Amino acid sequence: MSTPTKTTGKANTPRRVILASLIGTSIEFYDFYVYATAAVLVFPALFFPADDPTAQLLSSFAVFGVAFVARPVGSIVFGHFGDRIGRKATLVASLLTMGVATVLIGCLPTALTPGWEILAPALLAVLRFCQGLGLGGEWSGAALLATENAPPGKRAIWGTFPQLGAPIGFILANVTFIAIAFSMSEEAFQAWGWRIPFLASAILVVVGLWVRLSLLETPAFTKVVERKEVVKLPLASVFRRNWVQLIQGTFIMLATYVLFYLMTTFTLTYGTRAVDAEVAGLGYERTDFLWMLIVGVVFFGVFTLVAGPLAERYGRRKMLGAVSVGIVLFGLVWVPLFSAGFAGAMALLIIGFSLMGLTFGPMAAFLPELFPGNVRYTGSAIAYNFSSILGAALTPFVATALWTAAGGSTVLVGLYLAGAAILTIIALWLTKETRDQEYVENSSVVVAAEAP
Repeated sequence: MSTPTKTTGKANTPRRVILASLIGTSIEFYDFYVYATAAVLVFPALFFPADDPTAQLLSSFAVFGVAFVARPVGSIVFGHFGDRIGRKATLVASLLTMGVATVLIGCLPTALTPGWEILAPALLAVLRFCQGLGLGGEWSGAALLATENAPPGKRAIWGTFPQLGAPIGFILANVTFIAIAFSMSEEAFQAWGWRIPFLASAILVVVGLWVRLSLLETPAFTKVVERKEVVKLPLASVFRRNWVQLIQGTFIMLATYVLFYLMTTFTLTYGTRAVDAEVAGLGYERTDFLWMLIVGVVFFGVFTLVAGPLAERYGRRKMLGAVSVGIVLFGLVWVPLFSAGFAGAMALLIIGFSLMGLTFGPMAAFLPELFPGNVRYTGSAIAYNFSSILGAALTPFVATALWTAAGGSTVLVGLYLAGAAILTIIALWLTKETRDQEYVENSSVVVAAEAP
């Protein structure tokens, strides 16, 4: 892994690029959401036994957040190799890291197993860290695979395909949990059924590897190699020359992350908590609310595709700025929607996931466009994953704490979302439009000492 990829004179076909970027992120997000769903439904009792259900849930969410601490580490590690040896090999490695960790979670004894009371949750945390490590390198590589192969004026459109991996992975993960729940008793599900989605990941990883191993290197990285602009230390270069863009990208993603993990992890907790509990929820059956989430995620996928053409027509900043204003307003009407019965809860999920698609869709184009070609993998990955700490790792924990502190009211949770969206609006206002810039040829001028 020390020699940069050489050009072959051939090119990836659009079908190959779209399939490879889509299937890889679908698998990665499937793995991630399988854990997120289990963190709410089964892990609190199996790995963190305690008398207080809220304490169990918070402990489970704390380990859930370990992956978001790992993701910036993964962005540094995989970003280094992505900018040093190429996108293809790095994408294969990130997929293997994520997939192996997910399968091993499905093999773990629980804390209820004699002798594993401490070791089981510790190993769960380690494997969760490995999941985050893999995902930290996955997203940026898939985004570059799509956008660095895109025709002029189509980057945001092609960039929506790896973004589709998020809703597809979510639907696959939750349909799997629903199918298992319908095919066995609650006791069997708690005893061993929860392992099936984790073990099934092995099949998906094999398919993903088969597709990605057939890829050629992207034109943008090939240009970097031909011009001898590959830097020895991408991390040092991006922090020295592009630190402003790192900060901008981190906060541009903030509202997206907060919105998504409120719409998935927190709403699943709130929606399935009993109405007569000390901290009351909506009282839906688990499978019923998972179906409601799946309907909402369909809108997520549809509006992800809609977002690409809008970002090309109006520009990234204007389009995302308008959506962020919509997220602020959504946060302010959060409580009335939750309080309006089934119709209100369903409307909340549909509106929230539609906004999610509109804000998430252009990110695969916008974040990489902030950085030059020779540090693009590292820069976009770090911005994306630093934002995950602020916007995703903290969100389930903070939202649950705010909900508990308010005695079952979600008004503070809505204000939390609105505040995150305001920070994103400020970041967008301070960032230049990137729609019309050159992409394949825009490597930064490299100091001679940095060239290999």
